[in-house]
Amino acid sequence: MQHEEQAHGETDDLRGRPLDLAQMVAYQDGAVVSRTLVDCKAGTITIFAFARGQGLSEHTAPYDATVYVVDGEAQVTISGKDIRVQTGEMIIMPANEPHALKAVKPFKMMLVMIRG
Repeated sequence: MQHEEQAHGETDDLRGRPLDLAQMVAYQDGAVVSRTLVDCKAGTITIFAFARGQGLSEHTAPYDATVYVVDGEAQVTISGKDIRVQTGEMIIMPANEPHALKAVKPFKMMLVMIRG
């Protein structure tokens, strides 16, 4: 898996204007592309674009992780249970439970992590 972070300067330029989440990152064959929109002490908001078949391997996080599906379809696995999510749906992955995700189709998501 290739992972690329899109460099777009400071996140301050995103404040105070409408954002088209689907346009914030572009699909790239065989890659996962991400762009951080908010990164502060309280948490992060990151947009990801996954090529078909790409994903994030199983891991845990000390905080709940909220995924909103901007485009496409993915399989999310939480503590061994497979769940399909698609455009317009949201799923909360509980803190300290193993989770992973894989793009069934090209897939874009907004990941919100709140630390606390």
